[in-house]
Amino acid sequence: MTGNSQPPSSAHGGRLSYAIFALARAHRGAAAGMLRDLGLHPGQELLLMQLFDKDGQTQSELLDSVGLDHSTVSKSLRRMQEAGLVTRQSNEHDRRALDVWLTERGRALREPIEAMWAALEDISTRHLDEQAIESFIATAGTIERSISNRATSVEETS
Repeated sequence: MTGNSQPPSSAHGGRLSYAIFALARAHRGAAAGMLRDLGLHPGQELLLMQLFDKDGQTQSELLDSVGLDHSTVSKSLRRMQEAGLVTRQSNEHDRRALDVWLTERGRALREPIEAMWAALEDISTRHLDEQAIESFIATAGTIERSISNRATSVEETS
């Protein structure tokens, strides 16, 4: 669904959902290209951003904060460690847990990642006024909560 193209006829009962899918795909694609320019894979910037705010988190804390699955976070952190962006070491209170720390190289990515997010924001909002941006953010939050609450209600009734 690029530009003004119509969703497939089988999505007619889920027009908003299809629009969200198309938007997410386009946004993710633009972000992935920018991340490649920084030498990062999608999702790694989210982990780095969490560590910029609080270095030395456990893998479990990072997992909870980014909302990705365990295997994805583990694989990303392994790649990031191999690239010299983070170090992992056993937690002093719980030897089963690993603490993740930024290296100097990882810390040096803060400004480029902030610039990448600002550029992505500019691209995404260039045809929107402030009211439309605020309305979209509020609507997106409502949809996200609705989906999260739906998942919770389904789990509770199972």
